[in-house]
Amino acid sequence: MASTLGSETAIAIEHRRAEGQVDLTLIKSRDILVKARTKLINHVQGTVKSVGGRLPSCSAASFDKKVVDSIPEELRCALQPIVETIASLTSRIRDYDREIEKLCQERYPEAEHLQRVGGIGPVTSLAYILTLEDPGRFGKSREVGAYIGLVPKRDQSGERDPQLMITKEGDSYLRSLLVGSGQYILGPFGPDCDLRRWGLKLMERGGKNAKKRAVVAVARKLAVLLHRLWTTGEIYDPFYHAKREKEPAGVMKVSPCSAGEEEELELMLTGECSKG
Repeated sequence: MASTLGSETAIAIEHRRAEGQVDLTLIKSRDILVKARTKLINHVQGTVKSVGGRLPSCSAASFDKKVVDSIPEELRCALQPIVETIASLTSRIRDYDREIEKLCQERYPEAEHLQRVGGIGPVTSLAYILTLEDPGRFGKSREVGAYIGLVPKRDQSGERDPQLMITKEGDSYLRSLLVGSGQYILGPFGPDCDLRRWGLKLMERGGKNAKKRAVVAVARKLAVLLHRLWTTGEIYDPFYHAKREKEPAGVMKVSPCSAGEEEELELMLTGECSKG
């Protein structure tokens, strides 16, 4: 192919490092168990509901302990083995979690740096590092959102510019993790920060699928923010934007970003460029 296209147009393909591929497989193996556990939990809940029963609300991690006494007697023989399998999967998932945390501490300290952002845990931060591998691949942090497929499709024609769904290009697993982080940030337990406040304002605009659109927008900004923190090593300040607005008029606002970088970050959330 290279000889056909010529040396000037041929593009070298850089494969993922073997070590990084192995570590990424660890994360994705955990994801397979999580999905399997979810399917089994849905099966138990649906079966109990079909006979008029009801199981207590609880997290997936505590499901096997909370529901064991609430399963109707006539279904116990059929569902008890399923609940035991859920308990086993939960134990295996915790083993994976410990391994992932160990990797972050010993091999990928930059992943721990990204975990300063609320809603970003060991799994998401490590998956982000291993999927992108080299932050220098992107000339601007804004390009990461498009790389992961979190930007809207475009179909412009004259004055017509309809709002379309996101492209969903790139790594679907990393995209789903960032969307999950966005859901957490905008959820009832999300930490107060500039990003959450910005997302909630988007939700207040209303319209069709306002919450979903806000979650995707927050996920996109997270993708850009994490790249910025990774490349600069800056300390994340969740209220950087709010602090800037409180500065008295006439005071020169000093930023560690260059003019071009500052303009880029203003297009997303100013809080993504933090002092430190």
